[in-house]
Amino acid sequence: QVQLVESGGGSVQAGGSLRLSCLVSGYTYSRYRMGWFRQCPGKEREGVAGIATDGRTAYASSVKGRFTISRDNDKNTLYLQMNSLKTEDTAVYYCAASAGNPLWIPLSKNQYETWGRGTQVTVSS
Repeated sequence: QVQLVESGGGSVQAGGSLRLSCLVSGYTYSRYRMGWFRQCPGKEREGVAGIATDGRTAYASSVKGRFTISRDNDKNTLYLQMNSLKTEDTAVYYCAASAGNPLWIPLSKNQYETWGRGTQVTVSS
């Protein structure tokens, strides 16, 4: 059974950093494209960053230059390093996996089939 489990969320002041992790089990992780998404109450889930199987990455304009997505295929783990956090980054963050084209890096939630339960990130001023 495919399972994604996020960790690393928490509360931080604006300007601070957090690193999220997503432990993947149940399938050959290295063959799947991965992504991080976030959702605020009452808003649509939005794409934050994605990574292809060859390591190429894509970012939403709102986080480019501040967030870094990476993957460790030996540890079956996806990461999101978040620096220079802003209050508007407050959200529940989800990792997602897709068995689709592994070299494509969409940031649309409709392009991912498997989701974790999310981890809360709260940034205060």
